[in-house]
Amino acid sequence: MKVLTEEDIMKVEISNFGKAKDGSDVKLYTISNENGMKVTLLNLGAIVKDIIVPDKNGKFIDVNLGYDNVDGYYDNEEALGSFVGRNANRIGGAKVTIAGITYELEKNDGENNLHSGSDRSHYMLFDADVFEDEFATRVRFMHTFKDMEQGFPGKAELSVTYTLTEDNELILEYRGVSDKDTVINPTNHSYFNLDGEGDILKHKLCINADKFTAIADNMIPTGELVNVEGTPMDFRKMKDIGEGIDSDYHYIKIAKGYDHNYVLNSVEGDIVKAAELFSDKTGISMEVMTDLPGMQIYTANFLENKKGKSGVIYGKRSGICFEPQYFPNACNEKSFKSSIIGAGEEYRSTTVFKFNVKE
Repeated sequence: MKVLTEEDIMKVEISNFGKAKDGSDVKLYTISNENGMKVTLLNLGAIVKDIIVPDKNGKFIDVNLGYDNVDGYYDNEEALGSFVGRNANRIGGAKVTIAGITYELEKNDGENNLHSGSDRSHYMLFDADVFEDEFATRVRFMHTFKDMEQGFPGKAELSVTYTLTEDNELILEYRGVSDKDTVINPTNHSYFNLDGEGDILKHKLCINADKFTAIADNMIPTGELVNVEGTPMDFRKMKDIGEGIDSDYHYIKIAKGYDHNYVLNSVEGDIVKAAELFSDKTGISMEVMTDLPGMQIYTANFLENKKGKSGVIYGKRSGICFEPQYFPNACNEKSFKSSIIGAGEEYRSTTVFKFNVKE
């Protein structure tokens, strides 16, 4: 595999996007394929800025919410387009015990830790490399977390590699290693809207999961797995997202919409289809594939009055997130596959977003 310099890159355009808070250049990486699909990425937070795909009429739609400038991405508590690490989702009580030592984390979600605290990875600058082989061009972002950064032990090197294929697949490959036992559980936090605007209530959704993790009132899993059968959580067949999003079902009311971890019908280690999203309006379909055991579905229940791209105001239900990961609080809940990775052990996972057009 050849490492490319800025002078000989073909399918990746690199441009300046602005200045980081420390004065460094924020770079914009644009990958394109022969179908006209484009993905733009930032070295600030390894953020996915744009995902531009053709609709059923040949019009190109940006299906990923985001901002037009660097300032927007620094005012990004909702983590639009973000790589989330070291740990995605919630950790109960904002603490974790590893090898007999209890580590206190920031309480930034009530009494819990959410997305590793306020010092989040999407505010950090990543090192970037561009690779080309006979199959595709890839952009890899890497960041080294210091020992006890975000409250977690170990010097941890995390990376995410983005690949755009000629089959309109955006592939995300995560790697991580630490010199101490620690939590490694990253994900992507893009907000998708296949119409490019408006809300996603008429989008159709299918999720390959028979169960979800029950949550207490504080959004932390209880350890119980609940069957979706007969509940608004059942997306095993395509249905409108809005159909049950405001129901009086107990777990929906707690989250004020969908913000739940689905237990995927998967075989450990295999990359399988986890979900599909479809818009009748544009004819755009997005399949989500992963080798991870769980996937958080979040319907932007708390996204309010954010000035996004081209001045569009994003509000509640303007997008939907698909966040493959270990289950929330998996570092503490003994019945879940643990998100604690041993010293020197390599964390690896893959997520694929594949786009098609259907009539």
